[in-house]
Amino acid sequence: MYLHVTKHIVGLLQVNCYLVWPEGSREAAVIDPGGRGRKLLESLHEKNLELRYIFHTHGHWDHTGASPFLYRQTSAPTYMHPADHNPRSLLSRLFRKGHPSLLPLADGQTVPLGPLLFKAIHTPGHSPGSVCLLIADALFTGDLLFAGGVGRFDLKGGSFRELIKSLRERLAPLPDQLRVFPGHGPETTLGHERATNSLFRSKSRPEADRS
Repeated sequence: MYLHVTKHIVGLLQVNCYLVWPEGSREAAVIDPGGRGRKLLESLHEKNLELRYIFHTHGHWDHTGASPFLYRQTSAPTYMHPADHNPRSLLSRLFRKGHPSLLPLADGQTVPLGPLLFKAIHTPGHSPGSVCLLIADALFTGDLLFAGGVGRFDLKGGSFRELIKSLRERLAPLPDQLRVFPGHGPETTLGHERATNSLFRSKSRPEADRS
């Protein structure tokens, strides 16, 4: 079944926020709403869609900024891996005003969207709780994998070793034809990155590792 994917570039750091829904279904999910919450709502209304879920590939502020607004407007269940759920973060403080907690998104967990299933794949490296989201022929990689590169690993909780392990072990079993939708930059495919992205074969490590 075909999955519709609409990209909105949001926030100061130009995050790719994705609105996704299965062909023939009104159920939609938003992935990484880093900003422009009102614009995202307008897009949902224009397409006659109902926001069923809000997903975060990780907990960094640039990927989560509009989540409290969207939750207050829609009451959509909101997911994040527990390793990135910091009770002292701005996101958690905002959510406490109208949301009891962020729902956990564990490795291997599945969440239905219309006739399709989201599957969470825990892929630490950019952050301890980074996840990739697999649905139909689409893989949403957050800041783990970009077209021709990878995300930062020098931020607090980041680890180059974990990032490379996530690339080489967690993504290795997945098919080449998957469309890859990263947290920044253009779309690619897993096969193209596996063939051309040197980080898939890297055995070196930088001197600094903030894990």
